[in-house]
Amino acid sequence: MVTHDIAEAISMSDRVIVLSQRPATIKNIYEIKLTNKSTPIENRKCKEFAKYYDLIWRDLDVHI
Repeated sequence: MVTHDIAEAISMSDRVIVLSQRPATIKNIYEIKLTNKSTPIENRKCKEFAKYYDLIWRDLDVHI
């Protein structure tokens, strides 16, 4: 699955791959390990969710 939504990626995946800007290369790979993994909505409530969100957000090259 390809998505630009960090929360969706974490809540639905076992692994998230962050790509660099063009030309795209693999910047980082995160193995998503959530306690009590369940539905995507419930996964967002896991204690590890915020940690992964922050790590991935910091990995992105966002220029506003």
